[in-house]
Amino acid sequence: MNTPHPQQPIGIFDSGIGGLTVVKEIIRLLPNESLIYFGDTARVPYGTKSDSTIKEYSVQDTKFLLTHNVKLIVVACNSASSVALDEIKSRTDKPVVGVIKPGAEAAVIASHHKRIAIIGTNATVSSRAYEHEIHKFNSEIDVAGKACPLFVPIVEEGWMDHEIAFLTAKEYLFSLKKFAYDTMILGCTHYPLLKNVIRKVVGENVTLIDSGIETAKQVKNILTEMNLLNPSNQKPNRKYFVSDLPHKFKEIGEMFLGEKIERITKIDL
Repeated sequence: MNTPHPQQPIGIFDSGIGGLTVVKEIIRLLPNESLIYFGDTARVPYGTKSDSTIKEYSVQDTKFLLTHNVKLIVVACNSASSVALDEIKSRTDKPVVGVIKPGAEAAVIASHHKRIAIIGTNATVSSRAYEHEIHKFNSEIDVAGKACPLFVPIVEEGWMDHEIAFLTAKEYLFSLKKFAYDTMILGCTHYPLLKNVIRKVVGENVTLIDSGIETAKQVKNILTEMNLLNPSNQKPNRKYFVSDLPHKFKEIGEMFLGEKIERITKIDL
């Protein structure tokens, strides 16, 4: 096992641009950390793929991050976290953080009426990964899931404030209304980009759980416990890699991060 060093970067992968919601929170909590991000934009979305394909892609993504000597890997994709986390952990001795467990724990704490709704990709919802994690914390909580697969391409198109986004959210979330939930997990890293639209549909009384925020907190906790926080005050090195459409990634990514993406490299896995 190679001993990790505090100045090594954090590695993060997602099927596309959605993982930048996690990146944004990591930058906010850990501004000194260098980052290596890979968005598999040629094969997005993962949520419509079979479990075996998601595992295959996730292992490839992980191997790429490991070539950059990262000290920790963040699986910033709910579909990959749902079905491939154990597979990823078996391929590396570095700490691996998924987005399911942090989001589930936050939802349990937030829900006063013990009724939690989960929206995500087909793979995430059908895996029932959030439900299993929720019931580890509290077996008495009722859970309802709804797959919203069109949300991912809507975000990838940059249509977060378009009427299409609102109408799609209204159509998807109507069936959850009778469940009378008080907390909703945004179970895909793309979905926080649609938070304003989702809020309009579900109302002000529902707590929206952004797994990206909770995952960033866990990353900070792990690095702190392992004495791997970067102590340097020098400007961190943030590198972004994609498998397709770097110009589109840059346009939407900068809009969301609120800062320039200086390095985007297209690679072929």
